[in-house]
Amino acid sequence: MGLPLLLPLLLLLLLASLQAVRSTKCNSQYVYEVNQPEQLSAPEGGSVQIPFSFCHPWELPSVLSVSISWRWKHYHGETIYNTTLCFIHKNFENRLSLNWTEDGRSGFLQISNLRREDECMYFCRVQLTAQNHGKVMWQSIFGTNLVITPATKKTTQSPTKTAATTDGLSVSGDKRSSGSWPLRTEAVVAVVLFSAVLKIAILGVTVYLRWKRSKGLWTNARAPARPGSSLPEAP
Repeated sequence: MGLPLLLPLLLLLLLASLQAVRSTKCNSQYVYEVNQPEQLSAPEGGSVQIPFSFCHPWELPSVLSVSISWRWKHYHGETIYNTTLCFIHKNFENRLSLNWTEDGRSGFLQISNLRREDECMYFCRVQLTAQNHGKVMWQSIFGTNLVITPATKKTTQSPTKTAATTDGLSVSGDKRSSGSWPLRTEAVVAVVLFSAVLKIAILGVTVYLRWKRSKGLWTNARAPARPGSSLPEAP
């Protein structure tokens, strides 16, 4: 490969390395910076991704390690996630995951199975160890306000209702295999009472007739025979 071909290749490699060095530096007035969205919203029971990115003045070859942690509620709030300690807050067990690689400068924190108490502020903190400079830590100032919205209610279709008409009476309800319908409680009670009254009436009439009959027989048996009448004899 000749020199004319090597020069463009070396130039491209140099530009790529310079771009990588510049990409670590902040474009704003701050030397260290963490960028997060001001506010996000997600439904209760769902999930949300809180994106972040950071920058610093050090060149990439001098960066030995980078660690990411997250705090909630306020700037000095409790730590809920730490990549170095492999720590997850007890309120977020099995619900937090961080999409980020140590050589990258952006990623997102995902919170799953959101609860009402998850609604608060979230702050990303970066800890960097640089060669000949030791550890440096900086954090998002304003954080991200996460708003939890009510879960969407699922509507279910009610079973198909059918209507049947018997002797002019329309009855609506679930479709049944039987052609008869159960009587209402009031109707059942009325039928039972009517049957009981009817039986008592029949029994009373029967007892009364038997009593009358037995009384008539007893009277006939005890009545004395009447003496015969005769006309007075003529003088």
